[in-house]
Amino acid sequence: MWNCLQWCGWSYVNRVPDDLRSFVMIGAPHTSNMDFLPAMSVAHLMKRNARFVIKKEWLTFPLNYFFGPLGAIGVDRKAAKEGHPMSYTDSMANLFREYKDFVLMIAPEGTRSPNPHWKTGFYYIAQKAEVPIVLAYADFQNKEVGMGKVIYPKNFEEDMKEIMAFYQDKHGRIEKNFKLDEKFSKGMQ
Repeated sequence: MWNCLQWCGWSYVNRVPDDLRSFVMIGAPHTSNMDFLPAMSVAHLMKRNARFVIKKEWLTFPLNYFFGPLGAIGVDRKAAKEGHPMSYTDSMANLFREYKDFVLMIAPEGTRSPNPHWKTGFYYIAQKAEVPIVLAYADFQNKEVGMGKVIYPKNFEEDMKEIMAFYQDKHGRIEKNFKLDEKFSKGMQ
């Protein structure tokens, strides 16, 4: 996948130290299904155990032959809502104990449509797993994909503002579908 992007003029930026092997990696903007190509390129280029979560239904035959080798982990969203004994963030944080050198890739917008209210579970997963958050991106305007800033969760409000500041100049494939979280980006866009 990376060869295709590179051939089309894309560049890869990595500002994450090589010795940082486990982290929650959030990716934005997430505005179209085409975001999958740069995301998988970053997963390959970072040379780490990168995994991502998708609905468990996407890991049934025949899609399991495609998504499984790419690093997909199936999640039953209903289980957490129906009184499952462990919360979603707890079960995701436990993955860091199960796997060595683990990177969990998450799209915090939660949708490819405009969403001014990002899902913040990634933050709590990182806190519970005691790992940093890496801000990854695919900037379609500048044809740049990569891993930018590393944030060690300390103060939710301040960290979320820092995350919004990082993404404010990134351009999704479908610009109108990208919104920063309005609670943490007042005065930015």
